[in-house]
Amino acid sequence: MDWQVVMLIIFGGIMVVLLSGMPVAFAFMLINFVAVVLLWGGERGLSLYVLGMRTALSNFFLLPIPMFVLLGEVIFQSGLGGNMLDVVDKWLGRLPGRLGVVAVGWATLLAATTGVNMATAAMLGKVLLPEMEKRGYKRTLSLGCIMGPGGLAMIIPPSGLAVLLGALAEIPIGHLLVAGIVPGVLMAALMATYIIGRSWLQPSIAPRYDVEPEPLSKKIAATVHLIPLAVIIFCVLGIMLLGYATPTEAAAVGATGSFVLAAFKRRLDRKLVKKVVIGTIEVTVMIFMVIAGASTFSQILAYTGVSNHLSQFAVSLSLPPLGIMICMQIVLLFLGCFMDPVSIMMITIPVFMPIVRALHFDLIWFGLIMLISLDVGFLTPPFGMTLFVMKGVCPPDTRMNEIYKAAVPFILIDFVAIILIMTFPVVALWLPGLMG
Repeated sequence: MDWQVVMLIIFGGIMVVLLSGMPVAFAFMLINFVAVVLLWGGERGLSLYVLGMRTALSNFFLLPIPMFVLLGEVIFQSGLGGNMLDVVDKWLGRLPGRLGVVAVGWATLLAATTGVNMATAAMLGKVLLPEMEKRGYKRTLSLGCIMGPGGLAMIIPPSGLAVLLGALAEIPIGHLLVAGIVPGVLMAALMATYIIGRSWLQPSIAPRYDVEPEPLSKKIAATVHLIPLAVIIFCVLGIMLLGYATPTEAAAVGATGSFVLAAFKRRLDRKLVKKVVIGTIEVTVMIFMVIAGASTFSQILAYTGVSNHLSQFAVSLSLPPLGIMICMQIVLLFLGCFMDPVSIMMITIPVFMPIVRALHFDLIWFGLIMLISLDVGFLTPPFGMTLFVMKGVCPPDTRMNEIYKAAVPFILIDFVAIILIMTFPVVALWLPGLMG
């Protein structure tokens, strides 16, 4: 059987099963099971299937995943992110589009502590949307101010999706996490600049309102509330960047610090611990099942020759390497209109990574650009996951077309960030280069 036919059957089967509504992990395991029985010799193939999953899940580099999930669950479930809003709000004064900039600032801080983009969008929506409605903000701006910055949690460490991408694509996880710091801050700055500029040019979409002036002493005093969270951020990023800890050790220190902080704030009780443990187990099991399915999927593509032939086909194209890179991002953006990022990674990584290595792209640079493209997928209609999260926290009369329109400017901002990183790789590679 030709490799093209095998590829169409495998990918076609995956699409059919995913569209049926089956969970991602189970969908891939089902396709893998059928392929193993048909291609690997029945019972013997099943033994290799189980052995491959066991090998994939016993790798040490997966340990940061449950630690990062645990850290995010503690910060989110305990409500420790609440003080961030007050601090950021006091420093902005009467800035045009002030509440939108508050959303960007708050999302950036939450991204550096939780690493869960949908949780960030839900939290910001519940807290800020009612206030924006009250202040007369138009939904074409207010909804985008919540959805766009929420995706920063995928870029700025500790990003659970970055850890998963590093594990699946065999990219150094610590370097990939650190690589997201500068681009994440750059994206936040681009979003804030857009909000301020549009609010200044169109005052009707973000009416200004009187703000009681705060003396500098009160602003500085309010900043004290951020110190405990800054310590957690340093525990995760600082010690890893300085070379004192591996990603696993840094994640464990950050998770421990989040429990200490919750106890210090008197929010650590039996009910909270139960919620945190259940949430961490659910997310971690899902991620590990995805990894188990992805490992076998990669082996099947390699065994059938699909990965090798696609790699040779891409290398033989008359397009320059950067053109092939752009084509890969177009594929990611197209899939993002219909699928969740984890599914996209599982489908594309086994195909993309042999091409990336054959063309000698920097793995960290490619991984970061892929993360931003996946972030766009959360916002792209019709099935972007953040769009539906936003629908769930919006006022009941909000229509989906309003949410779609609000997302468009922030999708374009993500495109600008991708172009900048492609043109100037140092934006992504400077900090990882300091790690050695």
